[in-house]
Amino acid sequence: MKPINIVESVITPLDRKNVDTDQIISKEFLKRIERTGFGQYLFYHWRFDENGNKRDDFVMNDPRFDDSRILVAHDNFGCGSSREHAPWSIQDYGFDVVIAPSFADIFHNNCFKNGILPIELPVEQVEELLEKGLADGTYSVKVDLENEQITGEDGVVYSFDIDPYNKKMLLNGWDEISITFQYEDYIQAYEEKNQA
Repeated sequence: MKPINIVESVITPLDRKNVDTDQIISKEFLKRIERTGFGQYLFYHWRFDENGNKRDDFVMNDPRFDDSRILVAHDNFGCGSSREHAPWSIQDYGFDVVIAPSFADIFHNNCFKNGILPIELPVEQVEELLEKGLADGTYSVKVDLENEQITGEDGVVYSFDIDPYNKKMLLNGWDEISITFQYEDYIQAYEEKNQA
C-alpha cells in the first residue's frame, strides 16, 4: 500500500445518507478477486443510466471533481453487506480519504486494511463541508493525518481522531501482510527451533 499523510484535493460532495455497499459497488461486478479495475464500477447505477450513458445530475460526472481524492458523504456510509470490493472500488477510482459522520463498522475496518483513511467528523461539520463543496464545486481541503486535522481553503480547521495503530499503518503504507513480513526472521527462527 502507498503511505498516506497529506492529501490535498477538491472534495467530492456525495449528498446522500445510508450509502450501502451495494450502491458503492453492485453485486454484478464482484466476479474478480484482484484489487484493481473496480473504480469504473463505483456508484455505477448512480453514475450511469440503463443504457450506460452518464447521468448529468450525479456529482461524480461533473468534470470539476475528476481529480478529487477526498469523498465527503452523510452518516452510515458503507452500511449493508460486507464486501471488500467496496473500498477497492473507492481506492481504484482515486479516493484516498472518505469523510462522514459515521461508517458501518466492517466497512470502516476494511478502509484501513486497504489504504483508505476514513474520517469521522460531527454531523454539523460534514454538513458544512458538503455545503461548501456543492456551492461551486471547487472547495478544496488539506487532510493532515499526522496532525489529525483537515484545513479548508478558507482556513477553517476540523480536528479528527484516528486510533494509533491504524494511523501508523496508513502513515507507513503497511497492511497486515507487510507487518507479518517484518517478523519473518522471528518466524523462521521459531520454525527452525520447533521442527519435529
